[in-house]
Amino acid sequence: MALYEIETSAHIMISWADSQDEAVEAARRHYPEDDVVRITRRPRDIWVISKSLLGLEGSAEPCDTARECLSRARGDKLHAIRLYMLDTGSDLHEAQRAIETNMSLGW
Repeated sequence: MALYEIETSAHIMISWADSQDEAVEAARRHYPEDDVVRITRRPRDIWVISKSLLGLEGSAEPCDTARECLSRARGDKLHAIRLYMLDTGSDLHEAQRAIETNMSLGW
């Protein structure tokens, strides 16, 4: 089984699959309204996101509010940012950072 990065019109997913076709099918099963734009077999068996590249200092804890907004927005980052701003009164920069950080932490 290999690790695949599947980019759709609205999401980037990381999934284990036996083949590229199986990875595409998994993406379509979970997000049927999305078009698969790109699929890449990852060269290693883990997916790594650098916290320093994202600008995270120290240990970052998942934010329940941001994750709830992502859930209500069905993973649509821009909609989740708007929801976060409405729910918390945050400005655009703070909301974007909260949503993107929680996406990188494995929402």
